[in-house]
Amino acid sequence: MPTAAQSPDTQEPLGPLPQEFAAIMRPELPGLLKEIGAEITRAYPEYARLLEGPYGEAIRVGVEQNLSVFVDQVASPSAPSALRDEMCRRFGRFEAYEGRSLDTLQGAYRLGARVALRRAKKIGRRYNLSPALMLSFADALFTYVEELEALSREGYLEVTSFSGERSDALRRRLLHLILAGSPVPRAAIAELADRAHWPLPERVTLVALRSGTGLTRAALDNDVLADPGEPLPHLLIPGPVDEVRRRMLDAALHGSWAAVGLEVPIGDASDSLRWARQVLELAASGVIDSDSGTLYCEDHLVTLWLRSDPALLEHLGRRELAPLDALTPGRRDRLIETLRTWLATRGTAAHMGEILDVHPQTVRYRMRTLESIFGDRLTDPEHRFATELVLRARDLGHREQL
Repeated sequence: MPTAAQSPDTQEPLGPLPQEFAAIMRPELPGLLKEIGAEITRAYPEYARLLEGPYGEAIRVGVEQNLSVFVDQVASPSAPSALRDEMCRRFGRFEAYEGRSLDTLQGAYRLGARVALRRAKKIGRRYNLSPALMLSFADALFTYVEELEALSREGYLEVTSFSGERSDALRRRLLHLILAGSPVPRAAIAELADRAHWPLPERVTLVALRSGTGLTRAALDNDVLADPGEPLPHLLIPGPVDEVRRRMLDAALHGSWAAVGLEVPIGDASDSLRWARQVLELAASGVIDSDSGTLYCEDHLVTLWLRSDPALLEHLGRRELAPLDALTPGRRDRLIETLRTWLATRGTAAHMGEILDVHPQTVRYRMRTLESIFGDRLTDPEHRFATELVLRARDLGHREQL
């Protein structure tokens, strides 16, 4: 909890930060998060690589928690910090898995604090805050950083202090190195695999687990690498997920949500995990139908592709549907519905009328209108294909909004 330390000059306690100060700090958090990320990746290139990999989102969540809890505890000293505490311990564990000391992580914490203090000085000038208040803020901030370091040290020691768990620690570190991709030499992965007594496969399949999944570790095959920690638990399975592996997953997950990625060369393992996580997200948002159980990327390749770059798809949609922009929303929607049906079926007016629940003559009228609006675009294969992609993706988007 952020509390004021003692003034080095007077040795008397500084006043606590007023709760109202949290209201000034909170709007600064999004910008401060970006600034801290930029400074840390510039100072510590190894973290820049991690932020671009499969653990990037978990790291961002951890940094965001560290900042948010500080502000929350200024507003309410009894604010809970369980998630932040676990994220800090996880940072410590990760440093141990990577074979580093805690020096780099501690340096990153302190650099983040300096960036926050620099931002606070600007806020102080803006709001004409007293020097005593700013000194209290600095003391509280660096006391808070010491708390973060202590939590990370706990996680670090969990990995390094217990020899009985050394094999699991090696395997988790091996999993992290595999997912880091090309910056890690294959020889380093092979050496660690040998130390962990894990036969290095040529191809692997990654499995993304939903947060909070109750995983039965004993049901997993011995060659499966696992990181069940929150917030993004996952597994690595050597080779394909065949019927035997499916039964294993069913026994280990007992109905919990999970997504199985594509089988890929071991150097592309992070792609398999990324696709699996995307399928989980699409299922959670309703784009992919699933109440529970295990999903397979292989069954949703087109959906994954269509949803892989929403901004680019939106740009393509504006281009392909631009001829309809001048119409009223109702008429535009009716013509888009007709165009989608025609592209999907290439049916007759009678067939399309059954699908759209309108008279065939209405279909003919709408098709003539579309031909007059789009002109040669409807007969041009490139434009026709692009338009069909856009309309299929729009249909997926409608599912997400339901």
